Amino acid sequence: MRQSLILIISLITVSFGFSQENTNSFSLQQAIDYALENNRQVKNAARDIDAAIKQKWETIATGLPQLNAAVDYQNAIKRNVAVFGGETFPIGAEQSLTATATLSQLLFDGSYIVGLQSAKVFLEISENAKLKTDLEVRKVVVNAYGNVLLAEESIKILDRNITVLERNLDETTKIYENGLEEEESVEQLQITLSGVQSSLNNATRLKDLAYQMLNITMGLDINDNIKLVDSLESLTSQNLLSDLINADDNIENNIDFKIAANDTESKELLLKLEKSKALPTLNAFVNGGYAANRESFNFTNSSEPWFGSSILGLSMNIPIFSSGMRSASTQRAAINLEKAKDDLTETEQQLKFQIASSKSDYQFSIEDYQNKKENLGLAERIETKNQTKFFEGIASSFELRQAQTQLYAAQQEFLQAMLDVINSKAALETVLNTPIN
Repeated sequence: MRQSLILIISLITVSFGFSQENTNSFSLQQAIDYALENNRQVKNAARDIDAAIKQKWETIATGLPQLNAAVDYQNAIKRNVAVFGGETFPIGAEQSLTATATLSQLLFDGSYIVGLQSAKVFLEISENAKLKTDLEVRKVVVNAYGNVLLAEESIKILDRNITVLERNLDETTKIYENGLEEEESVEQLQITLSGVQSSLNNATRLKDLAYQMLNITMGLDINDNIKLVDSLESLTSQNLLSDLINADDNIENNIDFKIAANDTESKELLLKLEKSKALPTLNAFVNGGYAANRESFNFTNSSEPWFGSSILGLSMNIPIFSSGMRSASTQRAAINLEKAKDDLTETEQQLKFQIASSKSDYQFSIEDYQNKKENLGLAERIETKNQTKFFEGIASSFELRQAQTQLYAAQQEFLQAMLDVINSKAALETVLNTPIN
């Protein structure tokens, strides 16, 4: 019996240990680092870079020597015949086998030169797209992490409010039962308590959804159990002091500007490509092979002869007349290039506005946080005074409910102000292309 009890306790301990291990803890920076390795969009962006590297080599390889071999076997089931002097003679051998190898080398092709340049640009586009994805994922993780903390803090505050309200309701009910208070006072508190309980239920549901959203963003399973190390207050304090507001508006470092510049460069290369189609192409090749003709399938017989052949040559293709097709293609590419240049200018102007707007939003979030913090302190003092007045019979239940409602609104506004500081800082870091630690 004693051994069984020890075994049960050991199993419970081991199970508890496994459950603890299955709950991973993350600070905000750890969550960002994890997402930058495991987020599915990030991984696909990294794969796009690998694919671009392969495509670059694929383009390079088209201009390097190419070796191909071919084997051709023919069996003349019914051969043609020649008639001579009243007699017929079969034409050709019944069995034939030819083996050839061809080595070719591109000597000149304008589109190949453009292709090499395009492959390099395509790789840059993929790398910039990966950086863009990383920046966006960082911002989304910050938002999702903050939403979880907001939900948890809301639940804590609502729990405290319910505890206070239940105590007030209990005391008021006793006073009413003793004939010293009106029934309306009890009803007012019941209405307030019911509303706060409803808010708590909603906050609990939102917390579950916030955790699921954070899991998806980080690349975890939606139902994984995780624990957040940072608090909403600590993150707000860390993001209040920043020199980003005074940062230089270097548009050329912005990832969106780089992507627009890549697009302009790619349009320039497409124009070069269309122009290169009017140039001749030159290829060299050397061909060697052996052929054998038999009346039966005995090609492995070394006594039967094989006949070798070899050819060295050049091939030039000269475009002469295309009925205006090449000219139209070149003009269309030139139009697309002009559009890309205008898009680059538009992107530059939009980015300047976004940076100014993001700085303004961040500055406002800091000011609004200070304001909401002061308002919360005032609302707490007003609610405390009205509670004292109410139980002393000086203030009405309606006045108490107004003070409580004002306090609850101030609490939620303060929590939202803290989250706004964190999110607006993340948005400014993204538009300024702030490096990811």
